[in-house]
Amino acid sequence: MTESQAPGPARLTLTRPDDWHLHVRDGAVLADVVPASARQFGRAVIMPNLRPPVTTTEAALAYRERVRAVVPRGVRFEPLMTLYLTDRLSADEVVRAKDAGIVAVKLYPAGATTNSEAGVTRPRGVYPALEVMQRLGLLLLVHGEVVDPTVDVFDREQVFLERELQPLRRDFPELKIVMEHITTREAAQYVAGAGPRTAATITAHHLLYNRNAIFAGGLRPHWYCLPVLKREVHRLALVAAATSGSDRFFLGTDSAPHAAALKEHACGCAGCYTAPAALALYAEAFERAGALDKLEGFASRHGPAFYGLAPNAERVTLERRAWTLPETLPFGDTVVKPLRGGETLAWQLVEEALA
Repeated sequence: MTESQAPGPARLTLTRPDDWHLHVRDGAVLADVVPASARQFGRAVIMPNLRPPVTTTEAALAYRERVRAVVPRGVRFEPLMTLYLTDRLSADEVVRAKDAGIVAVKLYPAGATTNSEAGVTRPRGVYPALEVMQRLGLLLLVHGEVVDPTVDVFDREQVFLERELQPLRRDFPELKIVMEHITTREAAQYVAGAGPRTAATITAHHLLYNRNAIFAGGLRPHWYCLPVLKREVHRLALVAAATSGSDRFFLGTDSAPHAAALKEHACGCAGCYTAPAALALYAEAFERAGALDKLEGFASRHGPAFYGLAPNAERVTLERRAWTLPETLPFGDTVVKPLRGGETLAWQLVEEALA
């Protein structure tokens, strides 16, 4: 596959998209990061990996209200809540979550990524909870990496597919599973062939960059995320999947803000903060592939369909207009550095939530 450099249209209007994988943290920083997503997206699936993690329905509903409280006045944005899957999640709690409108449960292998220490240590140990989720129609969202020191960090996703996801898919054929932020050709191929109850989200940064970006001109911590960026062959496979028109693939930013000092620390945090320019970055990726006509399906249609929801009624418009993304943004009592901060972007959101 080759990517096109030919310019597309100067203006692009879409059904208002949704973000099916978003981190907004908690506390004072909520007011600094939630508005960036609310201005672009109608809904967002909010990740539960707080400290302490969101493991109960009561905690998820309280978190939802804290997110809603900082949505800008007049903006329609709905946080869709998730529970953090632990070895102790009970069937009763799954039932309570479903009754309360929780949309999914998130599986983090213990130790795989940020705040995942309380995650699953043995997938078969959570089968009772998964059985209830399958019966009730609650989705399972998967961080697809093994935690095994003998497995190379660049191979963790592929090994997870073989060791964990394929047996899970076999044992729970009716369970809807989203393999989140896929990064490899193998994951894209697996999802494409796994049947209608398996889907995947893809981030803008994994569409735009390969692992060379982490080392361009030195070590660049703001390009470090988990799962880590991969080889160019994998990036191209993700672009092909995202632009294919397949409803198995949809938008999930995995935008993950960390204070700049913690990203630039001796042991820096994993995560790319892409929310402030998310739609501009996706438009850039799809335009490079000569596939802007496929962006609306990927961003606005496929995700709601998989979750059993209607698309948003509003529209948003992107315009080809050069603008500079700020190098730093407020983040509580410190700052956060968005991916591509200080750089000029080609697309800009110009109209929000048009009826």
